[in-house]
Amino acid sequence: MTMSTRKLKKFLILLDDESLLYFPGSFLTGRVLLELEEKTPCLGLYFHIIGEGVVHLTDKGRIVHNDRENYIDFRMRLLGDGGTKSDIGSTVNGSSGGRILVLSPGVHTFPFKLGLPLGLPSTFLGKHGWVQYYCKAVLKDPNNVFHKNQQVFIVMNPIDLNLEPSLLTQPFHTEAEGKIGINCIDRGKVSVRVRLDRGGYVSGESIKIYAHIQNDSKVTIKRTRAALTETIQYSAKSKLVHSESRELASIERGKIISKASDQWRGELLYIPPLPPTNLRGCHLIKIQYAVTFTVEGKGTKAIKLQLPIMLATYPLRNKDGTLSRHKGTYYPSTLPVSRP
Repeated sequence: MTMSTRKLKKFLILLDDESLLYFPGSFLTGRVLLELEEKTPCLGLYFHIIGEGVVHLTDKGRIVHNDRENYIDFRMRLLGDGGTKSDIGSTVNGSSGGRILVLSPGVHTFPFKLGLPLGLPSTFLGKHGWVQYYCKAVLKDPNNVFHKNQQVFIVMNPIDLNLEPSLLTQPFHTEAEGKIGINCIDRGKVSVRVRLDRGGYVSGESIKIYAHIQNDSKVTIKRTRAALTETIQYSAKSKLVHSESRELASIERGKIISKASDQWRGELLYIPPLPPTNLRGCHLIKIQYAVTFTVEGKGTKAIKLQLPIMLATYPLRNKDGTLSRHKGTYYPSTLPVSRP
């Protein structure tokens, strides 16, 4: 007796939460649904929940770096445990050594429930690696033919700024002094001081940037610029194998002539809606955010200062529990799941 596609009309994994979004510590619940057109023999229905991090780099089709780590590996049997009769069918002896369960025509559902572990890294899909969670269901027939289905779900491990070190709520500053020159000829100094209003933010907020640029050189500074940058680092076998950066937003001011200065007085750099990214617990992929402040002189090498920041999920609140809103804040109603 072989199970044909004609007999197996539907084979679905249905999660109770239609958004497919889950938090560490919550319960993943749902059911596997089978719809059969006629009596169908099978040996078992098996269910597997997987959470894994993968780094996979290729060069011209050849795998250069590959690594993997598991966060969830949970298996259960939903059908086929023993040879007792049930109201969904009957059992007969099978030549393969196991008992064959004959399922009656119609719809059969098999519920499942699993408590997700605490501390799971968030779902992440990158160019050279990912953190992904999914369920697999396998129906085995008496001829050892396997019918499979799969359903992805999303894990979001939120970062609450109110639970992070208070240092992130304090102003954060850095400064640098650089020499400006053309063709190795020293043309003088430029001093730069940059300060952010704090070190932790969420999507929809604006970073207040304060800066003082003193141009003591003989060169005109073409522009000053601040950019929010994201850097993704991929590691394999405990070694950094690839790093990539991109700009998410930027603002700038104009030229500063020789022997003059300029001030940034709380200029606002808006943080666009970004997918929640907390990869704590993942040892293969690391994401860092920073404000990069650049001073560009005409025909000279730019002076760059980098101020690392944290991008969280839940914003700061006042002591009475209300949101601590600031100028330039426009919280999005929803956050994207995939990366722009």
